[in-house]
Amino acid sequence: MADPGGGRPVTVSDVQQLVRRKDEIEAQIKACYELLEGQKGVGMHEPLVDAEGFPRADIDVYQVRTARHNIICLQNDHKAVMKEVEEALHKLHAREKEKHAKDEAEAMAEAMRQNQSLPQPFAKVNAVTPGSPASVSGLQVDDEIVEFGSVNANNFQNLQNIATVVQHSEGRPLSVTVIRGGRRVHVGLTPKRWAGKGLLGCNIIPLQR
Repeated sequence: MADPGGGRPVTVSDVQQLVRRKDEIEAQIKACYELLEGQKGVGMHEPLVDAEGFPRADIDVYQVRTARHNIICLQNDHKAVMKEVEEALHKLHAREKEKHAKDEAEAMAEAMRQNQSLPQPFAKVNAVTPGSPASVSGLQVDDEIVEFGSVNANNFQNLQNIATVVQHSEGRPLSVTVIRGGRRVHVGLTPKRWAGKGLLGCNIIPLQR
């Protein structure tokens, strides 16, 4: 089957149109069979002449012949349209599969681009106490820290660097950037005294690179 519209891709609408055509043909075939049934129940093969070779007087021979001819033509049309439906569905599924593969490839390429552009993390959050300043700021367990105030992968030596920044920033918001789920996330963290220990209420460990 040539694609409808001279080379344009098959659409769901095209398939629906073919299915409607198939339904119409089936309805016409049914009507023809009903007409034969109304003529003393003659089917497709019962004789239309009597024992003496004369046209049967109890039925409308012309009408029966016409109905039989129409059924044969309609059945051929039905076979052809069913083939078209099958081919259209096949093309539709093949295109969907191709589109899905393309989308997946694009998503993978985008993820790789993001990974390449993500800065190097130097520490990781491995615990956050509910109700703490860290929790209130939105910091989460497994967040990988790429910037903690002025500390980044280039100048980070040990956790004392972070502790110093925290002590000097008590009561003032700190800009913290983390990698979460492959994406860069910015968090505003204000170190301050709360019901628990320390000024943050989270545990940070250095990343071994």
